[in-house]
Amino acid sequence: MAGARGAGCATAATRARPGKRPPEPEPVPEPEELSLLCAPALSLGDGRDSGLSDREESVFSGLEDSGSDSSADTTAEEENGASGDENHSGMEKTTGQQAETSSPRTEEMRVQGGDEYAEDSSDEEDVRNTVGNVPLEWYDDFPHVGYDLDGKRIYKPIRTRDELDQFLDKMDDPDYWRTVQDRMTGRDVRLTDEQVALVQRLQRGQFGDVSFDPYEPAVDFFSGDLMIHPVTNRPADKRSFIPSLVEKEKRLAWEQQEPAERKLNFLPRKFPSLRAVPAYGRFIQERFERCLDLYLCPRQRKMRVNVDPEDLIPKLPRPRDLQPFPTCQALVYRGHGDLVRCLSVSPGGQWLASGSDDGSVRLWEVATARCMRTVPVGGVVRSVAWNPHPTICLVAVAVEDAVLLLNPALGDRLVVGSTDQLLSGFTPPAEPALQPAHWLEASEEERQEGLRLRIRHGKPVTQVTWHGRGDYMAVVLAAPGHTQVLIHQLSRRRSQSPFRRSHGQVQRVAFHPVRPFLLVASQRSVRLYHLLRQELTKKLMPNCKWVSSLAVHPAGDNVICGSYDSKLVWFDLDLSTRPYRVLRHHKKALRAVAFHPQYPLFASGSDDGSVIVCHGMVYNDLLQNPLLVPVKVLRGHVLTRDLGVLDVAFHPTQPWVFSSGADGTIRLFT
Repeated sequence: MAGARGAGCATAATRARPGKRPPEPEPVPEPEELSLLCAPALSLGDGRDSGLSDREESVFSGLEDSGSDSSADTTAEEENGASGDENHSGMEKTTGQQAETSSPRTEEMRVQGGDEYAEDSSDEEDVRNTVGNVPLEWYDDFPHVGYDLDGKRIYKPIRTRDELDQFLDKMDDPDYWRTVQDRMTGRDVRLTDEQVALVQRLQRGQFGDVSFDPYEPAVDFFSGDLMIHPVTNRPADKRSFIPSLVEKEKRLAWEQQEPAERKLNFLPRKFPSLRAVPAYGRFIQERFERCLDLYLCPRQRKMRVNVDPEDLIPKLPRPRDLQPFPTCQALVYRGHGDLVRCLSVSPGGQWLASGSDDGSVRLWEVATARCMRTVPVGGVVRSVAWNPHPTICLVAVAVEDAVLLLNPALGDRLVVGSTDQLLSGFTPPAEPALQPAHWLEASEEERQEGLRLRIRHGKPVTQVTWHGRGDYMAVVLAAPGHTQVLIHQLSRRRSQSPFRRSHGQVQRVAFHPVRPFLLVASQRSVRLYHLLRQELTKKLMPNCKWVSSLAVHPAGDNVICGSYDSKLVWFDLDLSTRPYRVLRHHKKALRAVAFHPQYPLFASGSDDGSVIVCHGMVYNDLLQNPLLVPVKVLRGHVLTRDLGVLDVAFHPTQPWVFSSGADGTIRLFT
């Protein structure tokens, strides 16, 4: 009966290829082998499927039983008498139709009846993975690692061992330390002694080849003997007998430098040999100075502390977490023919006033950059200030020795009309008092241009600024003496000098936004005066060579100063008269500083052509220090006459900043 089954299997294989020469008869195996091999095939010959999915097939079939040719593997299993779950799963996947249509390679191997690896030599590499040279990361999410020559999947090997099994293998297997996993086949490979020695040599930084000698004697191709025929007949370079132009430029640059700026206090010279080098000329002097240093130096023991440099850097928030702040250029206001020295924004933020060296004051619309009006003033405009009161439409302009009060006639007509009524309703006293300035009414022609009042001082005016209520304004005069600062009252047209003596050349003044204080900045200090008590309250020391600008925080407890030596100094009035923080972000002199009325922002403009916007958060808690973080560097102005940004001003309601420069333009950054 077993022989009949074996014959039936052979007959089915023979009928599978009609028109071909019948293969030679194979040696008849033992009856038990035939019964074991053919019984599963006969049981599945009715076409019923086992119903296993790809995942389940990957559990029962490993990489070993899914080689490049499944039919050849089946034949090899029949000849070797293999049994077990792997043979069983491999036989279940072979249907009756597949048995009838076997490949020619399978027929040929059946005819030969031998092992397919019998003819392999030991020199050939045993490559069991035939998926090709492709990255195996492509198959990380799949149960297989590629396809064989017949288009069938090659499943991954089963690895269900946990860490405990690996530990037991490590303890039991003496060769565990030299066992590695082959990523192409998924098998564990034991390294030979030669491979281990190669790895150890590479880890020590040696050459992989044992026979390679890196210290073998070098071959001397050139000798010291003078020969008839040279090794190379290359002509000499031109630079060998012509002085170098680069060395000449370096020598000229060294001679033009100051002695303190030179890296070397001598010029390098070239000598033909070491014997021709003379003695160092300053050897005795330098040795004497060194002896003095050793003799006069103080002896003390310094304890070094190991500190991580990262711990010394303050933990600052990211700039994107401190938004909003201006980041890019939005508009450019063009029209002035010379450098723009000053600018001011109206209280509502709709209009902008600018003064230039071309002798004119221009009024702009902020949203469109359109010049609404040009007022010629006949001189260089040093300062422009818009009245901060929302019901007064006035612009104060400092020109030469006078302060001009202009009504720009922009915006609400009721505000414009009420401003003219306020100025025209003044009744002069019967006996005018002696004042340090003269108030003059404008003529009819000047009123057509927008001029309403002219205040003459007899000395050049450098700055004009308004009080927060809009009735008082302070003026700085460029003259020695105690009359450098004057305070004017608009409603009563009265002027007064608040100081009896001078404390140096006054640079800038500013009113305190909340309290009756006046801040006066001289070259080396900033003094805080109480106007009602008429006394000095504080004297701030910025430690700068020359103060150039001044700004007060809207809350009134902090002050910033800019200087011509590239410093921005932050003062906390409640903390100390010394600077709380000194910022050195600019490379050249600072020309202007400003605070934002609503947002925690302040900006500085410099002669390097940049505007640096910083985040300055002031907390209500007196125990918490202000947070100062630079957030953006804004560029756009072109340096002209070695001057950059001359003035900066914030928009009253939006996080926008205006800057005027020496290139004759005004730029809006939003």
